[in-house]
Amino acid sequence: MKKLALHWQIIIGLVLGVLFGIVAAINHWGQFTQDWIAPFGTIFVNLLKLIAVPLVMASLVTGVASLADLTKLSRMGGKTIAIYLITTVVAICIGLILVNALQPGASIPDDVAANLQATYQEEMEQRSGDVQLVKERGPLQPLVDIVPQNIIGAAGSNRNMLQVVFFALFIGIGLILVRNERTEVVLRFFQGLNDVIIKLVDVIMLIAPIGVFALIAGTITSIAGDSLASVLELLRSLGFYALVVCLGLVLHVVIVYGGLIHFISPLSLKQFFRGISPAQLLAFSTSSSAATLPVTMECARENLGVKKEVASFVLPLGATINLDGTAMYQSIAAVFIAQALGMELDFAAQLTIVLTALLASIGAAPVPGAGLIMLVIILEAIGVPSGGVALILGVDRILDMLRTTANVTGDAMVSVLVNATETRISD
Repeated sequence: MKKLALHWQIIIGLVLGVLFGIVAAINHWGQFTQDWIAPFGTIFVNLLKLIAVPLVMASLVTGVASLADLTKLSRMGGKTIAIYLITTVVAICIGLILVNALQPGASIPDDVAANLQATYQEEMEQRSGDVQLVKERGPLQPLVDIVPQNIIGAAGSNRNMLQVVFFALFIGIGLILVRNERTEVVLRFFQGLNDVIIKLVDVIMLIAPIGVFALIAGTITSIAGDSLASVLELLRSLGFYALVVCLGLVLHVVIVYGGLIHFISPLSLKQFFRGISPAQLLAFSTSSSAATLPVTMECARENLGVKKEVASFVLPLGATINLDGTAMYQSIAAVFIAQALGMELDFAAQLTIVLTALLASIGAAPVPGAGLIMLVIILEAIGVPSGGVALILGVDRILDMLRTTANVTGDAMVSVLVNATETRISD
């Protein structure tokens, strides 16, 4: 009997998780689910995060060193970063067009807005410390943060992934510049480590359906508690806003990503979306680009035909600086909050959103919830009260799952484009 494809196994786990979460909320099994079901999802995500740093390190070092010369590295790096920045700006603009045209914030009654702010004010206060730290940084602090003082310390947290990327690129460049028998030993070590990590990804994915089931069930019960009615009431209040975000993400993935794949790569849209579907489903379940990175790399190489050297360079970089879905969400959320508070944003304010969201998306931690902190910075930049973030916290977990899926899809798309252009050059 033919084994069921991984993406179908994950879909089954996801659907069963949704059904169980609903049943748990109706029957007041919330605490049971959090105690006995959700931990298996946490274990699954922790396993993926466990190998994320060594995977980025090994794959980037071997990928850069395999380029053989710095000219090829600079050419590939220039294309990759250019595409990432352009698609992010396009995503932000799509978000602004939709939120200004549909005006979702104007549909929220004043009493509902006040209740939402009161409900989530405590959570906002807990985040205020992180926000204040970000606001106090100098203009060049993000550049300083890229260079770690200690690689062991940087590798201790997935939030420092950009520092790990920098160090791996640095080592890879060193291996290109120093070619001798001794450095070949170093290169073979990283190649062997990369092979081991890839095999461990296959092992971890054996429990992916169980992990996804537990993650989705835990998410639903954590939002709903023991009352499904509370979730339905929340969605009724913020449903229009959530639909605008979903519409923007779908348009960006289908039109922008789909158009680029259709016109530049040799893949059909069906081949692309089928090939990347396991990573998309995992991104939806985990809300973490970093946790999904091992699977994204495997899908790109095995399903989309991306060369190892391209996937090893483009995808780890994308997980840290290419957050189109997050940038779009921030632009929509910022204008939505202003609308809900009865504030008008002129062209200059919306241009500020474009620039701030672009900068905020670069190097934001590829973990759940990081986008909220950067959203507060955007609100401060345009003069909207940052406490307004409390308006959207109720549905943020659900939207985080969707925008992470878009982020991962964008990373895979760029790897396919870079691979196609590099293949034409080599031919």
